[in-house]
Amino acid sequence: MDDLVVVGAGPYGLSVAAHAAAAGLGVRVLGRPMASWRDHMPEGMYLKSEPWSSNLSAPGGRYTLAEYCATRGLAAEHGSPLPIGTFSAYGLWFARHAGLPEVEETTVTEVAPEGGGFRVRTAEGPPLLARTVALAVGVMPFTRYPEPLRGLPPSHRSHSSGHRDLSRFAGQDVAVLGAGQAALETAALLAETGARPCLVARRSRLNWNTVPQPLRRPLPRALRDPHSGLGTGWRSWVWSELPRAVRALPAPTRERIAATALGPAGAWWLRDRFEGRVPALMGHRLHRAVAAGGRTRLGLTSPDGESVVLDTAHVIAATGFSPRLARLDLLDAGLRSALATVGGSDAPELSPGFESSWPGLFFAGLLTAPSFGPSMRFVHGAGFTAGRLVKGVRKRLGARGPLPGSTGGVRPVRSPAGHPETYLR
Repeated sequence: MDDLVVVGAGPYGLSVAAHAAAAGLGVRVLGRPMASWRDHMPEGMYLKSEPWSSNLSAPGGRYTLAEYCATRGLAAEHGSPLPIGTFSAYGLWFARHAGLPEVEETTVTEVAPEGGGFRVRTAEGPPLLARTVALAVGVMPFTRYPEPLRGLPPSHRSHSSGHRDLSRFAGQDVAVLGAGQAALETAALLAETGARPCLVARRSRLNWNTVPQPLRRPLPRALRDPHSGLGTGWRSWVWSELPRAVRALPAPTRERIAATALGPAGAWWLRDRFEGRVPALMGHRLHRAVAAGGRTRLGLTSPDGESVVLDTAHVIAATGFSPRLARLDLLDAGLRSALATVGGSDAPELSPGFESSWPGLFFAGLLTAPSFGPSMRFVHGAGFTAGRLVKGVRKRLGARGPLPGSTGGVRPVRSPAGHPETYLR
């Protein structure tokens, strides 16, 4: 058995693998490196977060985005957005240099209990056996569509994460649903590629981030509005720097924070590209969508309650992601249903070491936000996650048997309630 199999090779998966390899664990990483960034974001997009808060995590704080940019003669400066392509290339560079094993580009189809550990099936080869598994699957399993769009043919609607090249919409009307960065930047890119986008949003007004304050400021200003990996201000600082404190809060409070903190807003550098170029129907709610020949008709309710029909060639839902265990099809159904969840959510309740209620099954990334807070929705959260998760893995391996490289007998594994006791050699 491998000590640890990491499912997913995005910022969280690569960071966990780097810490695991440095800890001497036998680790394998399965997935396409930086797949969400390389395959599911249109050309021309920029990284919204600051370069210094967008690092993958390796022991000792090495292999940062700034270090990568320096090797390429690129600037990674505060207040200067970086292209998504640069960040994707950084992730691939990190995978080659941070000491983790070579990523195996394979599609995981099932993670199920096996003996005292797990069986990991893939589409390309024989199953693997692992003592522990870390699911770092990113956001793609959790794409969210408004209910009225779900009955439309796929040719009439898509998710904002489903496009690498928006030039196919040149000369066409496109409705973009949403009010966050993905919606605003997608609409701006559509306009710049010759399409005719129209933004539709339930919110009454758009929110725009302000130009970031300098990193070096007089002490009173720095104390009043501290910088953090998630933005400026004390609230953002708490979400960014104190995920452990968030986990100590009652479950309903954590759920509310995960769902509402850091609401939709556009980057300051995008505003001039959007305003005056993209018409917006603010305060309009979608209640119906029907295909009419090669076009789509959207039934909207205006702020004053009137019905509005928007006729368009295509609809792009930039409506985010819904992190729910029920959407994680690769996880064995029996195992999935046995997991303890956070309050009324369908997200796993996790230990301080990111271990679920099923011994040996760990989570990283979006599904951990109801446990540790909003930073888990961003790359910045990988720095908090990776070392603690690997510490949790080592603790679990110590409970199950000897650590890698040592000798010893078989030790019992504590199984979830209702499951037979299992053993691992």
